[in-house]
Amino acid sequence: MNISMGHRHLPSLALIGFVALQTLHAPQAFAQSSLTRSGSDGGHVGSVDSADKWELTISPFAYHWTHSPEHRSVYLIGVERHLPDNWLWGTGFFSNSFGQPSVYAYYGYRWDNLFDQPALYAKLTVGLMYGYVGEYKNKVPLNHGGFSPLVIPALGYRITKQDSVQIAPLGTAALLFTYNHVF
Repeated sequence: MNISMGHRHLPSLALIGFVALQTLHAPQAFAQSSLTRSGSDGGHVGSVDSADKWELTISPFAYHWTHSPEHRSVYLIGVERHLPDNWLWGTGFFSNSFGQPSVYAYYGYRWDNLFDQPALYAKLTVGLMYGYVGEYKNKVPLNHGGFSPLVIPALGYRITKQDSVQIAPLGTAALLFTYNHVF
């Protein structure tokens, strides 16, 4: 996860992410509180119900916009706690773009029923990442002792009640693909 955006943009992005998480609650046009299933095709699933739940996230792949011989495969496993009001918190453990063990702890918000599409959702997380150290410490902005702030937007699609796929841009460096399972 080489998140190499310019240092001058990160404070603005962090502030926007923080303000968005504190002030944007899902408008009724984009939120739905109960799970719906289409009766005709049996496969399309609506937004997740409002109960507390846990979600497992795995990622076997990140696509880097530019190739570098230093890049390694990015593998991620994480867990999120979804709260009834669409807020969430979680952590993800991953090998970063340079093969270093890393972790991301975060707080976020999920917007369900995006654009009146029951299976489509958006998510924004803001948190703290640790892992870019040594010769790669300058690959992420505002890195101090391996710790750096991180804002990650994501777009997801629910395949079933429990399963979804998600895509998340990682700054100007990469695109992360994940599979998520609610339990």
